[in-house]
Amino acid sequence: MVSKVIISDYAQQQLENYVLYVLLKKENPQAAKSVTADALHTRDRLLDVAKSLRFLEDKDLAALGYRKILFSSHDYLFIYRVVDDIAYVEATYHQLQDYENIFKTEVL
Repeated sequence: MVSKVIISDYAQQQLENYVLYVLLKKENPQAAKSVTADALHTRDRLLDVAKSLRFLEDKDLAALGYRKILFSSHDYLFIYRVVDDIAYVEATYHQLQDYENIFKTEVL
């Protein structure tokens, strides 16, 4: 368990971009609401499971303590790490993206 979850501005902006894509490009407001709700649910799940999930496959990212959590009902995920008793969500990606390499080049 962790005491709180902090979502970075970068991860929040990525999530907002995905939601806007669903809302404006796909013209599906219900799906946009559903993705948002799933993101909030996933954030809340991190409180209980953050320390128990596996590290990312990339050795460099794993050595830095990065892990992922999949959204429950949509094909998105958070990349996060735990420092002391806090889970820091650093990025949001679609599962079909090469998210580990993208994260490594864009964020680190």
